[in-house]
Amino acid sequence: MPQNDSSAAPAWWQNAVVYQIYPRSFADSDADGIGDLPGIIEHLDYLAELDVDVLWLSPVYPSPHADNGYDISDYQDIDPLFGTLDDFDRLLAAVHERGMKLVMDLVVNHTSDEHPWFTASRDGGPAGPMRDWYIWRSPRPGKEPGTPGAEPNNWGSFFSGPAWTHDEASGEYYLHLFARKQPDLNWENPEVRQAVYAMMLWWLERGVDGFRMDVVNLLSKDPALPDGLVPDHGSYGDGSASYVCGPRIHEFLAEMHREVFAGHPRRLLTVGEMPDVTIDEARRFTDPANRELDMVFQFEHVSLDLGPGGKFDPRPLRLTDLKASLGRWQEGLAETGWNSLYWNNHDHARAVSRFGDDSPEHRVRSAALLATVLHLHRGTPYIYQGEELGMANAPFATIDDFRDIESLNHYREQIAAGADPEQVLAALRARSRDNARTPMQWDATEHGGFTTGTPWIAVNPDHRTVNAKAQRADLGSVFHYYRRLIGLRHTEPALTHGDFRMLHPDDERIYAFTRHHAADGTELLVLANISGESVQVAVPDGWAGTETLLANVAAVEPLPARHTLQPWEARVHRRTAS
Repeated sequence: MPQNDSSAAPAWWQNAVVYQIYPRSFADSDADGIGDLPGIIEHLDYLAELDVDVLWLSPVYPSPHADNGYDISDYQDIDPLFGTLDDFDRLLAAVHERGMKLVMDLVVNHTSDEHPWFTASRDGGPAGPMRDWYIWRSPRPGKEPGTPGAEPNNWGSFFSGPAWTHDEASGEYYLHLFARKQPDLNWENPEVRQAVYAMMLWWLERGVDGFRMDVVNLLSKDPALPDGLVPDHGSYGDGSASYVCGPRIHEFLAEMHREVFAGHPRRLLTVGEMPDVTIDEARRFTDPANRELDMVFQFEHVSLDLGPGGKFDPRPLRLTDLKASLGRWQEGLAETGWNSLYWNNHDHARAVSRFGDDSPEHRVRSAALLATVLHLHRGTPYIYQGEELGMANAPFATIDDFRDIESLNHYREQIAAGADPEQVLAALRARSRDNARTPMQWDATEHGGFTTGTPWIAVNPDHRTVNAKAQRADLGSVFHYYRRLIGLRHTEPALTHGDFRMLHPDDERIYAFTRHHAADGTELLVLANISGESVQVAVPDGWAGTETLLANVAAVEPLPARHTLQPWEARVHRRTAS
């Protein structure tokens, strides 16, 4: 079956559930404190028991680990920290033996500055044959090279500071939208594109089932690289107008599809992470007729609780804003395209701490509620490791407890600007990416069963009560609730094919919607109380008396005409047209 054939039957991934593994923090088999591929192999039966369909593996390629592997120095090998290519082949075979698929992380907006492509580009100088593989520019006219303000434009890096680093040997600057050790590839160069496609085909020939593509909508930059507007209280310009869904992005992704995926004998999965993508653009990217991508990760709903200062300036989330956002995406991609569904991943704080209530009283119920709401939307759900246990943010005590380059750079920058260290730490505790990167909590032993050595980052102390071993033995746990929910994804056609209709859009505590499958008349009703207080809700006409299909509370009696939802209660009802 050709990839993305618009005349084909619904794709396998439309009723699948994807599980993201962050290898560094998943399971350590050799006591060096860092997770590895053999550790993943040892826990595949756990993932099979959870009944997920796809494993998305965050980068395991060789890397200096300036950004925990998202700075790749060799695209066609495995970092010794994680194992060997033989280990990878064993993992892939074991995944396939269990009826699951494996998707690799593709990071091709940038490489490591230690990748041979970049060292050749830098060391060959401006006239070198690989200079144009990266984005090099001369200093701003009239400025002394290497001094503040001499950068070719005023763009800021996502990881603080300028987006340019000066190369003393040549006098020029290279662009890095992220860390200085992550130089951006020049996708205007066809040699770069062909090298990337050849690498992708190499992995597909090994048997991988697709790619999650890191910041893939940033590949195309406006060649003029103009200055960006400097926001209030900002130090650098916002260059996003020149690189978010840039001028040739659709051309590049269509070419990638033709060169890599078109006509492939296996139906593969392509997922594009796309900061600031609009609904209209996402529809175009994922329209099967355009043959670009299968689905995108959009960031709108996880940006609603950001204050004027951005990520580390959090504000309370308004439920009405969340419903409006997710509702727009459900409607916008209803006829053409496809949604990815997620609350968190390796770049975001833990969902139960951010959107739910991680207190002992409400953690289990709110974790199950968030899963219910998410998985019953139209799209493909993604589970980030530990989410199925209700893992929460970690109680980082000091800046020395953090490891993430983004967090450490932000702290240094804020302290240098005179900010109160405790206020900066409070923001990091709430939003640092390290919250998602604390080790997987397998049991109640020291280090949570993650390692017998010293973990690269401390395990959350709550692993003594929140861990996989305890939850697998408890049928009322978050883990088993996820299993029941995933079972619904696999068996209810309304979840894959049904229409979506938001209910109570103006209510600040109730999240409710229906899914209707016209082909068989099946309809599902989801009612969720996203608050710590009991709330009475009017049940839609025709739903009173229907049996409960799934609930995160013990009482599952038929619905009355007016129902009082307990704190963080979620319930799903089903009816079929007569």
